[in-house]
Amino acid sequence: MPKTTRGSADIPFESPYRHGFVRLAACVPETSLADPAANAARTLGLVRQGHDQGVALMVFPELGISAYSIDDLLLQDALLDGVEAALGSLAEASSGLRPVFAVGAPLRFEGRLFNAAVIIHDGEILGAIPKTFLPNYREYYERRWFASGRGVIGRMLQIADRLVPFGTDLLFRATGPTPFCFHAEICEDVWSPEPPSTAAALAGAEILLNLSASNIVIGKAEARRVLCASQSMRCQAVYAYSAAGVGESTTDNAWDGQASIFELGELLAESGRFPTRSTMSVVDVDLGRVRQERIRTGSFGDAIAARQAGAAWRTIDVAFEAPSGPLALQRPVDRYPFVPDDPARLAEYCHEAYNVQVQGLAQRLKSTGLRNLVIGISGGLDSTQALVVAVKAMDQLGLPRSGVLAYTMPGFATSERTRSNAWALMKALGVAGEELDIRPAARQMLADIGHPFAAGEPVYDVTFENVQAGLRTDYLFRLANRHAALVVGTGDLSELALGWCTYGVGDHMSHYNPNSGVPKTLIQHLIRFAAGAAEVGEAATGVLRDILATEISPELVPADAAGKTQATEDFVGPYALQDFTLFHMTRSGAAPSKIAYLAHAAWGDAGRGGWPTDVPASERKAYDLQTIKHWLRLFLTRFFANQFKRSAVPNGPKISSGGALSPRGDWRMPSDARPDAWLAELDANTPN
Repeated sequence: MPKTTRGSADIPFESPYRHGFVRLAACVPETSLADPAANAARTLGLVRQGHDQGVALMVFPELGISAYSIDDLLLQDALLDGVEAALGSLAEASSGLRPVFAVGAPLRFEGRLFNAAVIIHDGEILGAIPKTFLPNYREYYERRWFASGRGVIGRMLQIADRLVPFGTDLLFRATGPTPFCFHAEICEDVWSPEPPSTAAALAGAEILLNLSASNIVIGKAEARRVLCASQSMRCQAVYAYSAAGVGESTTDNAWDGQASIFELGELLAESGRFPTRSTMSVVDVDLGRVRQERIRTGSFGDAIAARQAGAAWRTIDVAFEAPSGPLALQRPVDRYPFVPDDPARLAEYCHEAYNVQVQGLAQRLKSTGLRNLVIGISGGLDSTQALVVAVKAMDQLGLPRSGVLAYTMPGFATSERTRSNAWALMKALGVAGEELDIRPAARQMLADIGHPFAAGEPVYDVTFENVQAGLRTDYLFRLANRHAALVVGTGDLSELALGWCTYGVGDHMSHYNPNSGVPKTLIQHLIRFAAGAAEVGEAATGVLRDILATEISPELVPADAAGKTQATEDFVGPYALQDFTLFHMTRSGAAPSKIAYLAHAAWGDAGRGGWPTDVPASERKAYDLQTIKHWLRLFLTRFFANQFKRSAVPNGPKISSGGALSPRGDWRMPSDARPDAWLAELDANTPN
């Protein structure tokens, strides 16, 4: 019977176990050839380290208790008796230790010898899984010693006076407030066309372990990474791989001790290869994310249904208890989930995003049969990126840049800096630029509706702002009519998430919006990318850099008496935090308290972790949990309140894996849904 476990409320907020994470270790102990007692002792040493580090599950190499490279010694009774005794001693010594662990050992059963993964926890041997696919080529000749585990199901095996489940039909499931389900396969199993782990994943295994020996030759390490990453992605699972290392025989082979952990195809952790002593790679894997991906991926559910007919698995309960105290999260968390830290990956992202935008706009213009584009240029980030994309689309179609009809439309709060940058950019890019002063028309409209501003009162309310936003859109659409043109949108994904756009006009409406799938945090890097691209020219580079250095503002309300201008982030929060929330809420479906936990892990210390290239020192900030919670509440409130705007957005291309908010694509919800349940969860599970 499984031991009773604490409720999740007893696990502190500061522990990853509270938020759906499980700490996993891939281990490579130093090996002694044909010395089971010594190998068990080194294994136990790593298990004790895992206990001290709060690890839940550990995987060790194939045949690690005997060593892999001992050839015909595997058939010696002295060795096999020693293996059984070592397993019994290892199980006894594990009493009181937290981790569940899988070790490799040769086991006798009904007149045959099997290469097996033995699962041990807290004084007990929980079960053993035999290897199914035996390599018998190149340097591997396992059929000389072992029988395949194919067809071995529903059996019991005696190991050191213990009767334990034995077969290829075993799953192991930890119960309680931190549940997880895992399966083990052995080396060649994953190289086969249909690995046992595939069926195990469809039966519910979220963590797939591979106990491997796998000698090293040039290029093989990358082949292993590709194989394990693809199995992790295909099975919507975590995949932990451990290969034999120092101490194995080098008579004819060498061993690099590669220990890697993958989550949904992504390499999270890998130990240094060719270790000279025992080592392990430790990381917190996000099973909440795995479960969400499985729910979202309909084909995974279809595969489960196809597999279930005639399938029978034995599930072994594991009485796992998470550490009771705070535990620092041990995994990388990107501050900017839409923006890679690695410069090479960032350059690739920007190249792809830029070209997706260009392709989308060029195809839309081509399909309409029009030859002109109309766009409003404010001197801010979004309209700048949209203009660069428009120019490149015209180049791609072989149309003159003068067909881009760009208008700067100063209002009551337009600064000289943004106005001059707008003009400088239009001239540098060679588009047809004009200026339309909307203030006379705005004064007339404000007077027509009886607004106090028309009588000289300094009333700068939402009506005052939206009159300006609406007029700009009115002008653009009528100019498009006049010039047989397409209105290019400028609003971005972050503004759409927060509802920071005026319904039906302003940044909300256009004929086509190439920015609609681009978050604010990525827009800045796209502009930096454009500044280095040959097609914009040297004259535009300096303007682009000054636009990047300008504070984000709608410039709709005049500066106050102290000279303070309207700053967008004062109202909607730091875009860095809000984009973080947007990604995790829409992409992973994480609970608000988990988003707050992850945000604090990413943003709690400015000196921890990496930063994307070119993020200025002034933006490398830290946020405490209370600040994160405050802006997260605002995000949830605004996100729900503004769904009606997202239900009526113009066409625009999806850009990133974080998704898009178009009702025709990634995001659909009723416009009258309320955030109460999300806010309640945040307040109930996040400290003040």
